[in-house]
Amino acid sequence: MSKKMAAPTSSRRLEGKVAIITGGASGIGESTARLFWFHGASVIIADVQDDRGKSICDDLGNENVAYLHCDVTSEDDIRDAVDFAVENYGKLDVMYNNAGIMNPGSMSILTVEKSQLEKVLQVNLVGAVMGAKHAARVMVPRKQGCILFTGSATASIACMPEHAYVASKRGILGLAQNLAAELGEFGIRVNCVSPYVVGTNINKDQGPIPDPQEFAKFMSEVGNLKGAYLQPRDVAQAALYLASDEAGYISGLNLLVDGGFTAANPSLMMAISQLH
Repeated sequence: MSKKMAAPTSSRRLEGKVAIITGGASGIGESTARLFWFHGASVIIADVQDDRGKSICDDLGNENVAYLHCDVTSEDDIRDAVDFAVENYGKLDVMYNNAGIMNPGSMSILTVEKSQLEKVLQVNLVGAVMGAKHAARVMVPRKQGCILFTGSATASIACMPEHAYVASKRGILGLAQNLAAELGEFGIRVNCVSPYVVGTNINKDQGPIPDPQEFAKFMSEVGNLKGAYLQPRDVAQAALYLASDEAGYISGLNLLVDGGFTAANPSLMMAISQLH
């Protein structure tokens, strides 16, 4: 989605808004950064993938988009990203805490290492808390703003032995609901987008992973909704809705983008199908 493809002003759903997207240089974050920009937002891509982040800015013509090196395990980096938004664009409307990793090693509770657990929680959960903290710091005085998190369908149903990852995502869901309660009096909305499995580079530490789109197709085949497969853009579209004024009275929501997976019992359905 290049600069030449920008939407007409009348159809831009984030016209004039300023957004920070952590983990915005690839996967869900990249799709969201491009989509937010397309809809008129000034976008700050905060990530540790410098070459990818700068490449996205170049592709969009470096207009109303910026890249900042930001390690979400560093509160200083997060503070600097928020300050950059205010200093360069005058405000911060949307803070999308999207950066995340999966378990870098063993998935079994019998062999999980403390260091593995701490690493996942530090990036996924503590980084999200700090992102929300510094976003709220500049949103509260203005009495408006939107804080988003990338959760996971695994926060709603047990479906894989990714214990550290699941714990972090369930923590994010609780965090989003608590913050919605605390920040509502300041007009700040807080919501969570929770996707089913998306084929992105977040899975690269889990062993040999096929092409992301092929992986997404495979996972959708074992999912609930047939005839479609989940892509990063689908999650970005959900984030766009929650960030826009169309969701002006929506707060404390966990928006599942899972094709109904958590509403079904896949094990039961597979067992029933084997009876026929």
